[in-house]
This record gives sequence, C-alpha cells and structure tokens, in this order.
Amino acid sequence: MIRLPAGRQGHLSPNLLTIDFFKAMEEKKFEGKSKILVDIENIHCGDCALNIERSVEHVPGVLSAEVSYVLSSATVYYDPHRVEVDRIKRAITKPGYTVRETFTEKTRVFWKEMRPFLFMASSGTALALSWILGWMGLESTSYPTVFAIASLILGGYPIIKSAIKALFIPDLNVDTLVSIAALAAVSVGAYQEAATVIFIMLLGEFLENLTVGKTRKAIASLIQLSPKTACVKREEKEVQVPIEELKPKEVVIVKPGERVPVDGKIISGCTSINQSMLTGESVPIERGVGDRVYCGTINETGSCEIEATQVAEDTKLAQIKRLILEAQAEKSPIQRVMDRFARYFIPAILSLAFLVFLVTGDLIRAITILIVACPCALVLGTPTAVVAAIGNAARQGILIKGGIFLEQMGRLKVLLMDKTGTLTYGRPKVVEIKVLDGMDEKEVLTWAAIAEKRSEHPLARAIQEKAEEAGLPIPHPTSFENFRGKGVRVEWENKTIMVGSSEMMNDQGIPIPEDIKELLNAKAYQGMTSLLIALDHQISGVFFIADTLREKAKVTIDKIRKEGVSEIWMLTGDSHQVADRIGKELGIRYEAKLLPEEKVLRVKEWKKQGQVVAMVGDGVNDAPALAAADVGIAMGAVGTDVAIETADIALMADELEKIPTVIRLSRKALRVIKQNLIFALVFNTVLVTLSAQGWVSMIIGAVMHQASSLLVILSSMRLLRKK
Repeated sequence: MIRLPAGRQGHLSPNLLTIDFFKAMEEKKFEGKSKILVDIENIHCGDCALNIERSVEHVPGVLSAEVSYVLSSATVYYDPHRVEVDRIKRAITKPGYTVRETFTEKTRVFWKEMRPFLFMASSGTALALSWILGWMGLESTSYPTVFAIASLILGGYPIIKSAIKALFIPDLNVDTLVSIAALAAVSVGAYQEAATVIFIMLLGEFLENLTVGKTRKAIASLIQLSPKTACVKREEKEVQVPIEELKPKEVVIVKPGERVPVDGKIISGCTSINQSMLTGESVPIERGVGDRVYCGTINETGSCEIEATQVAEDTKLAQIKRLILEAQAEKSPIQRVMDRFARYFIPAILSLAFLVFLVTGDLIRAITILIVACPCALVLGTPTAVVAAIGNAARQGILIKGGIFLEQMGRLKVLLMDKTGTLTYGRPKVVEIKVLDGMDEKEVLTWAAIAEKRSEHPLARAIQEKAEEAGLPIPHPTSFENFRGKGVRVEWENKTIMVGSSEMMNDQGIPIPEDIKELLNAKAYQGMTSLLIALDHQISGVFFIADTLREKAKVTIDKIRKEGVSEIWMLTGDSHQVADRIGKELGIRYEAKLLPEEKVLRVKEWKKQGQVVAMVGDGVNDAPALAAADVGIAMGAVGTDVAIETADIALMADELEKIPTVIRLSRKALRVIKQNLIFALVFNTVLVTLSAQGWVSMIIGAVMHQASSLLVILSSMRLLRKK
C-alpha cells in the first residue's frame, strides 16, 4: 500500500499534484481487486494454515491467500469478476475446515472444537486400558491388543482423514508423516507403540491449542472493547438501543464507569476519560464540551452527552480492530521463507526415512524418523512470535501493520525525524520573558494576558497559556483593537496596553531601547519570535516565543541510541537557525529548509547505502518521505483517520517515547524468531540423527517432537509481557 500518513491539520501541504499522484498509484494497484477476511474453525497447527492457503490459492481468480494459525482467520485477495466469495469459502472447507458464520454453523463449530478433545480422551482411555491389562499379566490374551487397536482407530481417524484430504489438494503435511508412521508400525505388529504415538500427537496438538489460545485471548481482548448497547436520546426519552442501530448526529448519554459507544464530540457535561486501550496512556485525560472522545474508552467520572460522528464499523476502534486482524494475517519475510521450506522438507524426510530403511533394513528406525522430523516447531517459530509482539504493541498504543514492518524495525539503523509536531509540540510557547524598569515578571505577564484575552492568534494563545500555568487571574479588557499581523491594543483600568511586534511599536511611535533591539536580533537568529509589551506607550518587557521540544525528546533520543540506531537525523523545512537550536538541544544532526521531495531524496540516499531506514512524521507534507522509507511511523494517529489507515506503524498517542519501545520490542521479536528457528532446526536435526542410529524409540520421538513445538510457542509468548 502507498503510505500517506496524515498529520496535524495545521500542516497541510498545498502540493495537490503529489497527493493526486499517490492516490492514482494506489487506485491502480488495487484496481479490480477485492478482499475478504474469513474466520475459520478447526485449525490445529501451522501446517493446517498452509493446507488452507494452498487450497484457496488453487481457485482461479484468487490472487493471494494468507492464513493466520494463531488468529484462525484467512485474508484473501481475489478478482470479483472471476470468482465468487462462496467459491472461496468452499475451498476453505474442502480440506476439512469450517467457516464461522451463522448460529447453526457456530453450534456445529462448537462440537467440532470439542471433537479433538473427545478423540484424544477416548483414544487415551483405550490406550491406558491396553497398557494396564498388559501390566496385569494379560499379554497372552487379546484384550491389550483390542484396546490398542481401538485407541488407534479413535485417535487415528482425524489424523488419517486430514492426511487423505491433503492429498486431494494435492499436498503433503505433518498428518501424512504421522499416518505413514502409524500404518508402518501396525504392519510390524507394534499396535501399542503406534497407538501411543497417535495419542501423544493428539495430546501435543491439544496442548498447543491451549497455549496458543492464551495468545489469541490476549489479542482478542484488544479488539472486543466496544459496548453492545448505548443509551440514546430519542423524542426526549432515554432509550437503550443495540450499537448497530445508532446513527450519526444522535445524542448518546454516557454515565460514569461506562464505555463510550461511539466516536463523537461532547456537547454537554465534562468528565475524565481513560483511553489507555487506544493510546496506551496511563493517566485519564480531562474532556469537556467540544472535545472529541472515541469508542471503547472508559468514562471515569462525570456523566456527559455526546453527539455521534462515527458509529458501529466506522469508529476509530473498528478501524483498529480491522487493522490488528490484518496485521496478524500479514506474513513476515522470515515466515514466508519457512513456509516454502516446509513444502520441500516433508518430501525430503520421506526420502530420508526410505533411505534409512534400505540401508539398515530396520523399519522401526524409519518410522521414528518420520515421527521426529515433522516441522511443526519450525513452522510455528515465526508466526507465534510475530502475533505476540504485535499484540503486545497494540496494548501499549502502538499499531504495527504486519510482520514485515516488525522485522524491518528489528533491523533499523537509520532514523529520520520531522521536527514540527514530532520532536517539538508544533505550537508556539513562551520560553523567556525579559522585563524592564524593575517591573515584576508576573505583573508584566498579567498585563500581556489581559491584552491578548480576546485575540485568537496562536502567539496570543501562548501568552494566555503561560498566564494560566502561573495561576494568574485574567480579566477582560474594557476595549480591544486588533492590528492584523502586528499586535493588539486594549484599555483596562485607565491604562493603555499594547502587545505586538517591533514594527507595531514603531508605527505607534513607541521608542525601543537599543539594547532591546540587539536582543531581538539575537533571538531572531535563534529562531524565536518576539512580542513587546508597552504600558502607557512605554516598553515594559519582551516575550520570546518558540516551538519547544517535547518534554521527553532528549531522553527519547538517548534511548534510541542505546537500542543501536547509529544514525538519527532531523529533516525539517524550517530555517537553519531554528533547526540548529533544536539540533543542539537534542545532540543530533539535521538538514533544514527541505521541501517534501528533498526529504524523499535523503531517504533514498540512505537506502542506497544498504541501511534500513525509518521515517517519523505527523504531517501530510511528510507523506512522500514516509512512503519512501522502509518503515513509516505516524505520530498521534488516534486523531487522524488517514494516519491509521496508511502508516506502517501508528503511534496512537502523541508520545515520542513510544519509538524506542517499538524498536526494543521489534529487536526482541527478531531475536525470539531466530532463537525459535535455530532451536527447531538443531532439535530436529539431532532427533533425526539419533533416530537414524536407532537410539530413539517411536514413543520417545513422539514426546520429544511435541515438546519442541510447545517450547517454541512458550518462547514466543515471552513477547506478550509488556516490558
């Protein structure tokens, strides 16, 4: 997807040609392509996911299919002119899986979910009776064998059925190897051993589902935050309605302790909103009339009325739900390699087992090789780690769009950052006050705030915020006159107060001392804006205003360096003076006065050097650079639809400190993936070697095989820990 992260409304770029170009490119890329997300039941392992993918991809008109074992869902891109959705769903059910849809279907699915447990339990019971009867000295009777065969039939049925269905795709899977091994064991009369292998496989599969289920629940908890009903004002009455029946512009009443059911604007009341589930912010934020609130957040204190702007599937939470599910389904490059490897691995193992049988003449060795060599741990190593990491990030207000971006962040070497709204707050703030004639700073600030009380200029707002921080009472002036672009003049308590630029003071005939003129020039060189205040036509002080660094910007940069990012650059369209001031405060290098297309060139230059490059920004003018980078990161995406839809990684809150968090998590995920794959390869190789030497029995081989799969899953679940 072409990535066009949007930013603050105050930074919209007029470059419509660039926007139209990217829009046209995106329309061309997705022309004629549709997508469906299908929930699937009865997926037991990563190999099942591969079976479904291959079955669906054989359907003419299907462009690509990606199945997530952990989420039990399939994302399918298809040509609607060549294939219907029902045909795709039939391809999913062909290998023996079920699509979740109607209540009847869900009921049937429930029993299908119970079926593996029933097969395992009944097979295990029969096997236990077989061994118990043998230990009781009844080996000479047929009872142990009968119960062993019963165990084989009960446990082997689902495995052999899956293997046969896979052959019709056509394909070879883990069940194929186990079926061949069990049949071979039966052919030499090892009924109990064959039944034990089958039971251990079923038990291991059951434990895998339980373990991965924890990961699924952790992710599901992130996307099941929307309330089922809402209290709505209709015809002067308060009525409870299902969330699906809400309409835009309706007034919703939210009481303390309830979840907000819509995206909207508060029109009455004030409250404290806990939006940690969307942004990861730990502290509730105060919201009043005119402020926006989002679906799924919690109303902590006061009751309020909200005018709905987005409802049901159009809310921010619904967007995030869709994107999280798509991110889980999106395969990483390592996972794709492992999937391709698994396709050739099974035929190779069959050949190796046959070769061992030819050389040694020992069928038991060959059977054991088939059992221990199943690539379950290898197939599970990457997707479980990716899903756990993305789920962890989402809990912290970081939306990662897929495994490919997780891997890229894990290899990050160059971080390029926009200045305004990213490293800085993107709004003017009073950074220094110079007072004259021995006046008190609070007194001068009070006069200036009174003068700017009725002004809507951003610089006026900076002075008002400074006065509010100081806790100063600000009365309204008795008269107000605005000199557009220069300043204001007011009357209050028989005093004339003027606040404005040096140009305004000159126009009003107010002399500016020479030392103040020199100070104004020095501050202008540093990128600061100066406002002078005159009381009764005499200069009383100067306010120096600038866009300031975020509170934790310096600490964040230091943390990013500790994560091994060798190059951190600030790319800005601002002046060299401003960039130099910010760069020195942060201790990073910069390039100033860059146009959007010049930022793209800088990104491409770094990529040509073979570096993995991430670009952080919050404005539309940064969109081309974010698209050109390996990973585009959008700041404060909870407030902008386009940022959520288009960024590779979206920081839901306007918190710069989330960047080292996502780098650290990505690096850890990459380490876990590598550890999983190395462990699986070494473990399988050792077991195959020992089995070929005859040092591992079938039963021990089955136990060790399932143990390796569980260890890989447990290893991936380390990534679910928040820290």
